[in-house]
Amino acid sequence: MAATKAGKILITEAKRGLGLEMIKQLSENSCPNQHIFAACRDPDVPNSESKELARKHPSVITIIRLDADDPSSVKDFAKKVGSLLGNNGLNQLVNNADRKRKLIEIESIVKSFKATNCNLPEYLPYLQMAAKASGTPGMSSNKAAVMKIFSVVGSISTMPSIYEQFPTLPYGASKAGCNMLTVLAAEEFKADEILCMTLHPGWVKTELGGVKSNTALESMEGMLRVIDSLTEKQHAVLQTTCKLIL
Repeated sequence: MAATKAGKILITEAKRGLGLEMIKQLSENSCPNQHIFAACRDPDVPNSESKELARKHPSVITIIRLDADDPSSVKDFAKKVGSLLGNNGLNQLVNNADRKRKLIEIESIVKSFKATNCNLPEYLPYLQMAAKASGTPGMSSNKAAVMKIFSVVGSISTMPSIYEQFPTLPYGASKAGCNMLTVLAAEEFKADEILCMTLHPGWVKTELGGVKSNTALESMEGMLRVIDSLTEKQHAVLQTTCKLIL
């Protein structure tokens, strides 16, 4: 299985789907001094796979509660992670916080946008710390990086033709907005040498996927291979890691 050499990695929505698969693969191939901070809305649910993984790999995985819809939870989570990071900061923020929303109300769009954005400024000081601590010039995913998991439903050019199949207005609007945020964050954090990009995992067999899709294992293997190879050449670029199946 693929792995990454990054030291400290924060993964949101790590209880299921791609987030869960990511901590599985990273824990099985962890590098020296690597640690994964797995964000879960309900970390104390009995017999959850993420909780079992943390029990099996206590020196590699720390599960912390995060409700991306609750600003106080986001702040508490960031403080908790910060207290555990040490002086070398956070190397990777993998923003995977998604929910399937079908309602058209503005409130649903705002909530979905908050979940997918996950308040990047809360973690910026730790990313800046990692970039400075690396002592090497340029950008890489193992130095300091923010990666947002993208979806085809955020594509302005693609969605009109498949909207009847996927009528997800709030979710699609939030994805498109977060794609813009990533592009602008890339400009904002260029001077800090923090790599920012979006990753398209392909059509994955999760709660949001379907029968004609890649497995989470296949998709995550592709994602980790891409992540480990990222440099400033991919800064602000959308990367597709697996074949998109519709």
